[in-house]
Amino acid sequence: MSRALNISAKASALWRLLCSSTFWLQASACAVVAWSLLHNGTGAAPAEPLPSGSAPNSGAAAVTAPASADTAAGGAATSLQLATSPSIEGAQLALSTVDVIVSRNDTLDRIFRRLKLNLTDLASLRTLPGVRAALDSLRPGESLHFTHRDGALFGLERRLNETQTLKVSRDGEALKADVLENPVETRARTVRGVIDSSLFEAVETAGAHDQTAVSLADIFGWDIDFVLDVRSGDTFTVTYQEIWRDGIYLRDGPIEAAEFVNQGREFRAVRYSDPEGHTHYYTPDGRSLHKAFLRTPVEFSRVSSRFNSARYHPILNLIRAHKGVDYAAPVGTPVHAAGDGRVRFAGVRGGYGNCVEIEHSRSIVTLYGHLSRFAHGTRAGAHVTQGAVIAYVGMTGLATGPHLHYEYRVNGVFRNPQTVSLPAAAPIDARWRADFLSHSAPLLATLDGPAGPMLVSR
Repeated sequence: MSRALNISAKASALWRLLCSSTFWLQASACAVVAWSLLHNGTGAAPAEPLPSGSAPNSGAAAVTAPASADTAAGGAATSLQLATSPSIEGAQLALSTVDVIVSRNDTLDRIFRRLKLNLTDLASLRTLPGVRAALDSLRPGESLHFTHRDGALFGLERRLNETQTLKVSRDGEALKADVLENPVETRARTVRGVIDSSLFEAVETAGAHDQTAVSLADIFGWDIDFVLDVRSGDTFTVTYQEIWRDGIYLRDGPIEAAEFVNQGREFRAVRYSDPEGHTHYYTPDGRSLHKAFLRTPVEFSRVSSRFNSARYHPILNLIRAHKGVDYAAPVGTPVHAAGDGRVRFAGVRGGYGNCVEIEHSRSIVTLYGHLSRFAHGTRAGAHVTQGAVIAYVGMTGLATGPHLHYEYRVNGVFRNPQTVSLPAAAPIDARWRADFLSHSAPLLATLDGPAGPMLVSR
């Protein structure tokens, strides 16, 4: 009786299993795997060809499930193999692109080798008209855009300047080069500001950039010492150009008109290019803002000693007139000629150490002392132009630290370089005066109008 009940229970359990959907799903899966092993195993008969006139389903990849020798934890691993379609072939033949930032001492040859590009393409590239010169002078920090496939060069782009881009592309088996024009747009803008702590901060707050602050200091630098004379509360108004390309800001362009009020004194300037191509800044009545001499011939950190007829000498320990101005600056800082002239002396002279004397017109002589070394070409008899580098800051002779000692003499009499009245350059040529006045009037008017974008020009 007990045995009969046991058999009956087992039969009932088997019947429930056979009726279960899970059982049939598992059985189907086993059948598929067995079929795959049978028809894809060693010695299996090849698949029958499609009947004549039949075609595979276009646009869909055929799928097979080959047996895999690899196993993963818990069971056999399987993989899918896709028949190649036209779209996949295109992806396999796709070009690779890479942007290279040029490093110091980089050459095109080194870059090609680093990217494992075909050097034959480089040789072909160098034979293209005008390309060799455009690619041999790489600038550290610039970007080169390469397109290649399996080492073969298909494209190269390099921006030559703000308005031109060199584009190399493959045309069949050969390479060709074109220079593309990228025109820039100039937008005139007027901004105003009040100096609180520094000129650079005030210009930035007004919406312009550092290059405009530098230009503003250069324009009025003959009349205002922007290191020593500028005070909190001084104001400025500047009309300048902004340079844009394809809707992207590039940089501030030249100042067209400017006003600076320094300790109550008002200075105005306007930019004018005469018909012969000479560009200068003038006052509204046509006087040149350019002076025949620089006020300070070196970029300095501070004035370490001023012009003084009764200064205590720190080395000689006695009262001795200081007949110039000392500008503290690091060793090696370039020293510029204050004006056009002829080098009268370049060598060692007593307490001055290495020294340069320049003789200018109007019986003016300038002296530069305590130099570390002379610039190439600075020698007695050589002619120099205003702003040319003649030497470098040092601390030779009687000097306690690196600085430039600068003297300014008129007819042999020492004058204070910081306060002496500097002779002006020539005013506007009489031939261009009418043209200057008509050109400058609308620009000067922008200094009185509201700030903001004023016009757009090409």
